[in-house]
Amino acid sequence: MVDTDPDALLPHLFRNEYSRIVATLVKRFGLDQIEIAEDLAAETFLTATQTWGVGGIPVNPTAWLYQVAKNKAINYLKREARLKAKITTDLTSPSSDLSEPSIDLSEKNIHDSVLQMIFVVCHPSISAEAQISLALRVLCGFGIDEIAAAFLVNKETVHKRLFRAKEKLREAGIQMEIPGETHIESRLDNVMTILYLLFNEGYYSVSQNRTIRKDLCLEAIRLGSLLIENKNTNLPAVNALMSLMCFHISRFEARIDKNGELILYEDQDTALWNPDWIHKGGYFLHQASRGQKISKYHLEAGIAYWHTQKTDDNEKWEAILQLYNQLLQLEYSPIAALNRTYALSMVKGPEQRLQAIEEAKKLNLVDNQFYFILLGELYSGIDPVSSKNNYLQAMSLCRTAADKLAIRKKLDKLVYGKPG
Repeated sequence: MVDTDPDALLPHLFRNEYSRIVATLVKRFGLDQIEIAEDLAAETFLTATQTWGVGGIPVNPTAWLYQVAKNKAINYLKREARLKAKITTDLTSPSSDLSEPSIDLSEKNIHDSVLQMIFVVCHPSISAEAQISLALRVLCGFGIDEIAAAFLVNKETVHKRLFRAKEKLREAGIQMEIPGETHIESRLDNVMTILYLLFNEGYYSVSQNRTIRKDLCLEAIRLGSLLIENKNTNLPAVNALMSLMCFHISRFEARIDKNGELILYEDQDTALWNPDWIHKGGYFLHQASRGQKISKYHLEAGIAYWHTQKTDDNEKWEAILQLYNQLLQLEYSPIAALNRTYALSMVKGPEQRLQAIEEAKKLNLVDNQFYFILLGELYSGIDPVSSKNNYLQAMSLCRTAADKLAIRKKLDKLVYGKPG
């Protein structure tokens, strides 16, 4: 059923169709005219806003958008052709007739164009930070204000990142295509990295705009779905990444309260975990098991799976600990090591907690608030003074009032015995 309110329908259509229109037009025009494609797509939605507000929403609003975009693209190509003809030929001659430009809006071409654009945007010639900004703008239809809010930067910074990224793509002579078999795996690794970072921008972002945060996660999953739908990119590691993101987003509503305050894992209301996303995560994890190679996404998906299990027994934390051990052997990171120490502290009781404290202190992540939160948690019940000092240090590193409030509740519980 079509929503009869343009103000409600248009934002939804923009988020879903803007990137498809841009990708299709860029494929037709060439990457050197990406701004033209973006302008024509934006003009299409502006026309919809003006037209639908007066005459009402058409029977098939999506088809209407594509037809208007096609008309605008054809008019643009005609103008360009006439301008070129004025420069290079005599327009009064019979041979100067201009043929009707073609725009392929078949579903296959649209789908292929978006997939090709994913590889363009995630090209290693531009920085990861710029790739994420470009992905948000071109592939997800995010506005400059939204991107600025997601990164906690000003709009001018976003404009500069996007400009530099597009210039890099032009200079590198990147083509709109899916890499061949010899390059697909290495290029796909970079694409997965960017989708992973994009998802993390939403899941771990310090932005207080809850809608933007969740939208970032959903867009990463949507783009991952495009990879799953193509036989050349539907690989085990891609399924593992999808599984990881599904498991994580299943707990999204439980991680943040109505005030934007972060809720740590042990304090989450498991009734808020989404069983549909957990089921999807399980499906993709099963699909990921068909390969011979285990990627970091496989191991992280396994960890995320166990975090969706509502039991809190030793088997769960032993499994998580072993997965972290494998992950650190495959690809070491201080944050993974920090998370491992928490899993260690949950296994076999108090003696493991003391070992976890020693291992955590060796990491010395003095600029990371979660490092001090973990130490505060580990010391609670053992050394209240050390626990308090670590919580206070964590609070000094917080970037949002909501995070400070969450730690303040931990301190109140520690000092006054108040419930967290």
